[in-house]
Amino acid sequence: MSHQLINLNPDLKQLRDEGFCIGIVASHLVVKNVPYVNSAREIKYGVLISQLDMAGERTAKPKTHVAMFSGEHPCEADGTTLSKIAHNSEQKSLGEGLTANHSFSSKPADGYSDYYHKMSTYCAIISAPARQIDPSVTAQQYLPVKTSDAESVFHYLDTASSRAGIGAVSEKLKVPKVGIIGLGGTGSYVLDLIAKTPVAEIHLFDSDVFLSHNAFRAPGAATIDDLNGRPAKVAYLADVYGRFRRGIIPHKCHIDASNLELLVGMHSVFLCMDGSEAKKVIIDFLESQGIPFIDVGMGINLVDDKLSGILRTTTSTPTKREHVHEKNLIPCSGQGDNPYDTNIQVADLNALNACLAVIKWKKLLGFYCDLDKEHHSLYTIDGNHLTNTESA
Repeated sequence: MSHQLINLNPDLKQLRDEGFCIGIVASHLVVKNVPYVNSAREIKYGVLISQLDMAGERTAKPKTHVAMFSGEHPCEADGTTLSKIAHNSEQKSLGEGLTANHSFSSKPADGYSDYYHKMSTYCAIISAPARQIDPSVTAQQYLPVKTSDAESVFHYLDTASSRAGIGAVSEKLKVPKVGIIGLGGTGSYVLDLIAKTPVAEIHLFDSDVFLSHNAFRAPGAATIDDLNGRPAKVAYLADVYGRFRRGIIPHKCHIDASNLELLVGMHSVFLCMDGSEAKKVIIDFLESQGIPFIDVGMGINLVDDKLSGILRTTTSTPTKREHVHEKNLIPCSGQGDNPYDTNIQVADLNALNACLAVIKWKKLLGFYCDLDKEHHSLYTIDGNHLTNTESA
């Protein structure tokens, strides 16, 4: 199936976005999994087929109102032939393994305006008797649609963006390389969110093993067998998200002065690591390379049997970096105490810290409106306050 061809044509795209399992086979438009009733009053599923008229890469108005069908002849709910659309019954090979067993005729007064009109109309007629028997059956099954390497980083189509009509906006997120340094609680949630964007490559940097405490602070649900295998964090997460998309590249190492070259060519980087001398080295290198980065941190404390604290999201871009150094907003070893780095970690706060960071990253790319252009924000738990400072 040519997903690009479908995306170019509103009638084909509407069919796909409304959950019809469509394809282009042997230059014919097909809709799979169309429910119908056979002569034994059983619900079956067949394939609706139409000649596809094109003008270059654009669909033309269908020249013929006739449609074809692969399967038994559809019947009424009582098992009698669906005669109102009956046209001809003979097996016909259409190429590429596509075979039609019947043809149907149902013509509107002015013909079909486009292929959405034609195929959705025939699906409704064919499926109506099946829905009398079982109202839950439908041709609109919203099945995942596989893609090729050339078409998408995802293994199946991003129908969430297309259904919402934000495909063009989502294209802004199609950057070449993003790095995530540190795949603990917050870093793993950053990966979860970035993995759902069309970034070409997501590079993961962490040398630690994925252990039980990580499983309780990461998205998804690791099995006990996963944990018993003691996988590296980056290997485990690359495997999990590799089921969903391409371009997840694990690096089983911490970044320090010895391997900074691994960050060359990054479009942007998320720093989800504890404060250390290595963080200062990384920040200096990213600045020298002109690479934007977002650093996250949280300071959670147990007070009177309740947790309170602050989540921090600090952004540095080539147009605004001075706040990081002049105000010591990203504490590193040797630069003072870090009030946003304690041992208490909770999955929902890790997820929120990651969300705030990824939302800011999307703002930098023009996906979200960014009126304030804040480069530093603090979320305070007990008052539910979000404070923005350091506007560009």
